[in-house]
Amino acid sequence: MIKEQLNVLINLASSDNYVAEKEARLIYMIGQVNGVSREEIDEMLKNPQPMGDLTTLTPDQKFEHLYHIVQLMKIDGQVFKSEIDYCQNVAEKLGYKKAVIGELSKSIFSDPGITSDREKLKKRAQKYLT
Repeated sequence: MIKEQLNVLINLASSDNYVAEKEARLIYMIGQVNGVSREEIDEMLKNPQPMGDLTTLTPDQKFEHLYHIVQLMKIDGQVFKSEIDYCQNVAEKLGYKKAVIGELSKSIFSDPGITSDREKLKKRAQKYLT
């Protein structure tokens, strides 16, 4: 499960044809916290896979995917249209309306050290379920 989530993040990070150092650090941090070795993440960064089926995820897993893709999109201080489009595409595959990305972007910070009230955000995101 965590490798699928990391793959989604890697695809987002590379959507502008460049993985910024801050993006890579967040990917490594999420992977290592969840028991994925640095070597495995290095290999995933070199060979990103197509996004798998996200419909089988639990509601909590879907929200975590959303949370992390928005955080990653904002982490380098630049948000490209390609990244927004990718996030909206992932949101739709997770069963949300595209507008959920804009809603969550208002409250999710680029710095992983600044935490948001995830339960509050989860409730707001649920309004965008299709």
